[in-house]
Amino acid sequence: MKLLVIGSGGREHALAWKLAQSAKVSTVFVAPGNAGTAQEPKLQNIPLNTHEELMAFCRENHIAFTVVGPEAPLAAGIVDDFRRAGLPIFGPTRTAAQLESSKDFAKAFMARHGIPTAAYQTFENAEAAHDYVKQKGAPIVIKADGLAAGKGVIVALNEAEAHAAIDDMLLDNKMGNAGARVVIEDFLQGEEASFIVMADGENVLPMATSQDHKRLLDNDLGPNTGGMGAYSPAPVVTPEVYQRTMDEIILPTIRGMKADGMPFTGFLYAGLMIDSNGAPRTVEFNCRFGDPETQPIMSRLDSDLAELIQAALNQRLDQVDARWKPQTAVGVVLAAENYPDSPKKGDVIEGLENAARHGKVFHAGTAADAEGNIITNGGRVLCVVGLGDNVSDAKQQAYAALAPIRFNGMQYRKDIADKAIQRKG
Repeated sequence: MKLLVIGSGGREHALAWKLAQSAKVSTVFVAPGNAGTAQEPKLQNIPLNTHEELMAFCRENHIAFTVVGPEAPLAAGIVDDFRRAGLPIFGPTRTAAQLESSKDFAKAFMARHGIPTAAYQTFENAEAAHDYVKQKGAPIVIKADGLAAGKGVIVALNEAEAHAAIDDMLLDNKMGNAGARVVIEDFLQGEEASFIVMADGENVLPMATSQDHKRLLDNDLGPNTGGMGAYSPAPVVTPEVYQRTMDEIILPTIRGMKADGMPFTGFLYAGLMIDSNGAPRTVEFNCRFGDPETQPIMSRLDSDLAELIQAALNQRLDQVDARWKPQTAVGVVLAAENYPDSPKKGDVIEGLENAARHGKVFHAGTAADAEGNIITNGGRVLCVVGLGDNVSDAKQQAYAALAPIRFNGMQYRKDIADKAIQRKG
């Protein structure tokens, strides 16, 4: 069968690469894809963007089903459009995708259904928001209500940073429409983890656990980014934490969405904060696979992803299991110069062939120039994944794989997975 993956990042490269490993799949088209997906066996890039173009392509090419990678098409209702046209597609509807596209919607939903999360208030008026911060103090978290490509969250360590973030969003419009409304919530202490499941509206199939690294610099310093690396599994998600997350967060969310008349289908990502007592609370929801979590998680998946998605589309997720390789996977993101503020594009990337000898290189912000060189074309350029029998070995493999790669201004963290190494070694 022929499949379509929508998107151009590292998440989409990893999903398409995994789907192509199925014996049932002849071709995975990626719209629009990147320089990495252009080189993979059984993958083919197509330069299409609009819902109408994509639906016409699916009809003409008898696409068995479509998988949506990024959040923007989901928030724009691509699933609704495909379903109306009778085209199979895996992802949440526009109303269900509000769990990600509106922080205020997600917080109100969690409050309504008793799902553990930080206390919050929502503001459109800057003066009222400033007063709230003065009342609450710092540290405190300021979030743009809408989609901001992973950069709409400011963890303000002091009141001055909080007031500046409010002004940036509500007065100076630095986040555009995404920041026209802000959610201000209590700062949660603990260790973060990513808990991702597949959902078919009623049943869920958990994916492997992982931990993302949001800050740009080592030791979780510097600005928030879309993610600088991830590893799987995450030792902080003990069997007890896993069960609590399913019982207190995931299952109530799926049941609550159904009860509210918007059944959730697709990948559901719960960003967790796990406190010292092992109690998980929800930092955020995403309505798609995480990036860069997808790259290490797909590297460990031992099941046929196409079969799992078919089961979800047929509401049979309760009848399948996901098998996982016992190894640990560590993925390190290589970012462009000036990321995350104004990433530089057009720099030639060298050493990719040598890197592939040690690990898997997933492309994100890459393109090919007129001479056939692979060049930078976005903030997060590559994610290099290493596999190992333990966290230390996997980290060593990942960093050995990225060692030959060079491009001007390349930046990456050197401490990805160190928290897991401290826990497990």
